[in-house]
Amino acid sequence: MTNVPKAILFDLDGTLLDPSDATLEADWHASLLECGDGSFDVGSLLPHLHEIRIGFWKDAGRARRGRTDLTWARESIVQDAFARIGVTNDDLATRIGANYHARREAAMALFPRAIETIEHFRSAGVRTALITNGGASGQRGKVERFALAPYFDCVVIEGEFGVGKPDERVFQHALAAVGCDPSSAWMVGDNLVADIETPHRLGMHTVWVDADARGLPASAAVRPHRTVGSIAELV
Repeated sequence: MTNVPKAILFDLDGTLLDPSDATLEADWHASLLECGDGSFDVGSLLPHLHEIRIGFWKDAGRARRGRTDLTWARESIVQDAFARIGVTNDDLATRIGANYHARREAAMALFPRAIETIEHFRSAGVRTALITNGGASGQRGKVERFALAPYFDCVVIEGEFGVGKPDERVFQHALAAVGCDPSSAWMVGDNLVADIETPHRLGMHTVWVDADARGLPASAAVRPHRTVGSIAELV
């Protein structure tokens, strides 16, 4: 294992928190069934909903706004899916989006041994920072819900800081806050673009969390220094 660093920067969603992606499609299905009013066929809508959701998050502009306002994002996805089948009902789209949002929030949980891993490094004198994209209220709410603040010397949230990953300023700010230069720090995250590319360029030791064991895509622009299935493997 690489020598213990002076500081570690951790991503939140998909790294410390399990987003429960395995139930994502089932949650959409359940929300459509629960909120449906007979004006659309659930089976016909689902394929459109899936396709639009994938396209939504691939669009840089929509993704940037969507990650800071997930309620709007999920409502917009339903509206666009409705348009595909000739349904116009913004109130219903709002209810479905809100129902789905509540299901996703309820399913979220810390990955096994996430806290123990952070405690291990902190007990060794390693400084830690949490850097996460997303809206101020939503991400700060997660920090409070899972009582994460005491485990970090610095918490950087996109909606509070003003810009998000992969903007270099996010990483530079966190490094300055923990008093560490890039060569002595690790960056740990599950998103190759948001979490790995910029830290790699800055000279940090990059650790990619591949929780689904899919392997590094052939199209990846950067190769992380290390790949793990969970952060528990860092200990």
